[in-house]
Amino acid sequence: MPEAPADLLAAWTVLLHRCGTDPDPAPAGRELLRRWSEPQRRYHTTGHLRAVLGHVDALAGHADDPDAVRLAAWFHDAVYRPERSENEERSAALAVRALTAAGLPAARVGEVARLVRLTVTHHPEPGDRDGEVLCDADLAMLGGPPQDYATYAAAVREEYAFVPAPDFRAGRAAVLRQLLALPALYRTPTAHARFDAAARANLTAELARLEAVG
Repeated sequence: MPEAPADLLAAWTVLLHRCGTDPDPAPAGRELLRRWSEPQRRYHTTGHLRAVLGHVDALAGHADDPDAVRLAAWFHDAVYRPERSENEERSAALAVRALTAAGLPAARVGEVARLVRLTVTHHPEPGDRDGEVLCDADLAMLGGPPQDYATYAAAVREEYAFVPAPDFRAGRAAVLRQLLALPALYRTPTAHARFDAAARANLTAELARLEAVG
């Protein structure tokens, strides 16, 4: 296994110490980073993890429990097999096992697992401030410059290289329509102002390209 990125391992260690962990958090952090570095990943990599954590930090003032959101960011794609549909549930279960073993209180562990499961739909209930921050951070890449969005979309296609092109286009178009149909792509005022217009333009443009191919 390649050496764990030092900045991410340090961030994990600081976070777990701040949350009151008993055991040394470094081994669990290395295991998480090993998962995030698996060869089948092209978009859901340590780069995505680093970006999501950065967006959580930027939106932390909106959260009720920013550290629970940070923990959920670490686990939200920790289990990622493109050919399987239960990744979020398995990631939530991993969070429960790892954080319980680290000695975190059951209530916070449960909140982290709940937040991880929210990334199935990215549709937090009104007033769910922690869910809003995590979902906005996870979807922030949709509102990037067109060239960055194109890089993201190409990486997603690489992760699903085993899917025939017509099937991928149909499935990807369904995902884009689902996102565009959300009552709001971003729930925090900061993320909405920064990303919403660009994200809708990027999603609409990709959907048009997919539909043009048929």
